[in-house]
Amino acid sequence: MTKSEGKVVVCTGSGRMGGLGAGILEKFAVQGYRVVVSDLGVSAQSELGLASSDDMLEVVQHLQGLGAEVTAIPCDARSPESVAALFAAIDERFGRLDVLVNNAGIGFVMKHSNDIAFDEWQWVLDVTLSGVFLCSQAAAKLMIERNIKGRIVNVASQAAKSGFPHMAPYCAAKHGVLGLTRTQAIDYGAYGITVNAVCPNHVTTGLGAAQNDYFSKFRGMSVEAYLADMAERIPVKRIGTAADTANMVAYLASDEASFITGEAINVSGGEEMH
Repeated sequence: MTKSEGKVVVCTGSGRMGGLGAGILEKFAVQGYRVVVSDLGVSAQSELGLASSDDMLEVVQHLQGLGAEVTAIPCDARSPESVAALFAAIDERFGRLDVLVNNAGIGFVMKHSNDIAFDEWQWVLDVTLSGVFLCSQAAAKLMIERNIKGRIVNVASQAAKSGFPHMAPYCAAKHGVLGLTRTQAIDYGAYGITVNAVCPNHVTTGLGAAQNDYFSKFRGMSVEAYLADMAERIPVKRIGTAADTANMVAYLASDEASFITGEAINVSGGEEMH
């Protein structure tokens, strides 16, 4: 793929080092994109461990160290007003948007379906599904106004294609992301905007570590044994990395992928084949 100097990419949920979003922006940074880090930017005292402003600054400094032009814009993907402000700020700063990566999501509500409170259910869907809708709509409007044949890439999950125990809100939201991807690919195709999803299996980010801890205990195993068992059932015999997903996202954002839209592409080492 060729360099993409001057193009602009924004990735939601990209405000923590070691996270999938930061890894995706790192790939775009080395390709010459101008990159926008976006996350909640909540107080560093957040009991939920969400990305703080200091976390976002760390990502910015890392990407700047790679030679990229970087800006950070906080956004709550659940809020239409916050999303509108994010894309207005991108337009004011750069006058264009070429790629949106919808990565923000909540996967740490892990409970039996009988034990999930409605506010927990709604919270996961608001971020993980409604946030994708709001950001995609705002990004597409900007791309259309600026006559840019842009790219929208939704970070879905293996959980968008298969069910998992104690993950009802997350699986439901990610399945919904695929339906949204397919419909928006049809709606925006006439403008030259492609909409695709990537479906990685487990990646040990901060969220992934929380899942490792929960499900290893659920299965009565150590974390080490749980991860070894996971790697064994994957045909390529290893667990995925952020770079694996970032490589596919960057390809879908490239000119070479201009005839690919509405797809949900597995990045799972062969664990997910449908």
